[in-house]
Amino acid sequence: MAHIAIPIPTQLGKQDIEIEVTINGQKQALHYRVELFYWDECGLPSVDRADCLRHILSSYDHDWSLYYIGAPTDEFVPITFVKKEDLERQHALFLQK
Repeated sequence: MAHIAIPIPTQLGKQDIEIEVTINGQKQALHYRVELFYWDECGLPSVDRADCLRHILSSYDHDWSLYYIGAPTDEFVPITFVKKEDLERQHALFLQK
């Protein structure tokens, strides 16, 4: 699958990103969300960051799907999600070739 890479401003908090693209003559809107998750707010007694990520992803809004996990720092990890319905539509368009 092709990818579109865009730089995202490093502001604190959640960022909702909407992109409109035309693929094979069909316009579609893509919805992404980037959030910074702070390690000290994980809510798990474990210090294992993999457990923390599993917890974050399992309890996240089920209308969104994991898209990308950014480079973690000592304080936080940036995670990008894509709207599930957009991802399903992208897969369907890809299979129409």
